[in-house]
Amino acid sequence: MGITLAELARLVQGRVRGESGFMVERANSLERAGPRDIAFVAGAYYLNRLAESRAGAVILAEADAMRFSRNAVVVENPQLAFARVCAYLHPSVAPKPGAHHSAVLDPSARIAASATVGPMTVVGAGAVIGDSAWIGPGCVIGSNAVIGERTRLVARVVVQNDCVIGCDCLLHPGAAIGVDGFGFARDGSRWIKQPQLGRVVVGDNVEIGANTAIDRGTFGDTVIGNGVKLDNLIHIAHNVRIGDDTAIAACVGIAGSTVIGKRCTIAGQAGIIDHVEIADDVHITGASVVTNSLTQPGVYSSSLRAEPAARWRRNIARLYQLDELARRLRRLERRLQQLTKE
Repeated sequence: MGITLAELARLVQGRVRGESGFMVERANSLERAGPRDIAFVAGAYYLNRLAESRAGAVILAEADAMRFSRNAVVVENPQLAFARVCAYLHPSVAPKPGAHHSAVLDPSARIAASATVGPMTVVGAGAVIGDSAWIGPGCVIGSNAVIGERTRLVARVVVQNDCVIGCDCLLHPGAAIGVDGFGFARDGSRWIKQPQLGRVVVGDNVEIGANTAIDRGTFGDTVIGNGVKLDNLIHIAHNVRIGDDTAIAACVGIAGSTVIGKRCTIAGQAGIIDHVEIADDVHITGASVVTNSLTQPGVYSSSLRAEPAARWRRNIARLYQLDELARRLRRLERRLQQLTKE
């Protein structure tokens, strides 16, 4: 599929600088782009590689327009425009509707005629699969689970009993929705399992990465809002609530009953303890540990940067001396106060 530069500019609400009729065939990176490819430029990393690129056209911001003499589309947000161009030039090819002969479908399940169910997939009693949904190979849809219209489960996705996935969602391989939360009670030296009786309810236009696990609520629901984007290898515990349009990067762990607001971003390897509340528009940097509620918008960090090993060992040695240093400082302050009085 190709598109002229003029048509592409209309698609992304930009302006053409150069040959309006130039035909673009593919989207690519600056390093890999060829004469019929389009790439994008945003930030110093890309600008430093712009002169060496063989791209037939680029998408860039007004401030950078003069740094590229060939065909360009000038926009306000190059990364956003490039995402839209990629979706246009490289659309997903939906399979034909219908269920593969190896799929196991409970007779009481309601599967739309326009939906696709792949090989070796199991659909439980009372499950509902909406119009144009795409259930890939090896998926398991539990009893009374609901999969919304145009939602795609790529492969080996598990949606447990009673859970709800909204419309226009994308779940990558290995995602597990509605697994039991980590709920146990002590009986002497033994652990007794607390039944997990709630659901997971996922809104519309949500993306869930590979091998991400979302626990069902203990009694109520674990709720993932509309437009939420979850990376790979995330764990979301029981009764967590995540607000609309929040994005969470890989390897984040969120403990039970935490409430996260709208439009938040949580960078990779961050950890959030249970029963805290995070306000709208909070941004948590990588590897941070959140141990208390964050009630105001803003950027929060708690991690320590990597240092050369020798320096780190010296700093750690001093860290272990802090208590003694604090006691010595208090003694000196008291002595100074006495001397001042004298």
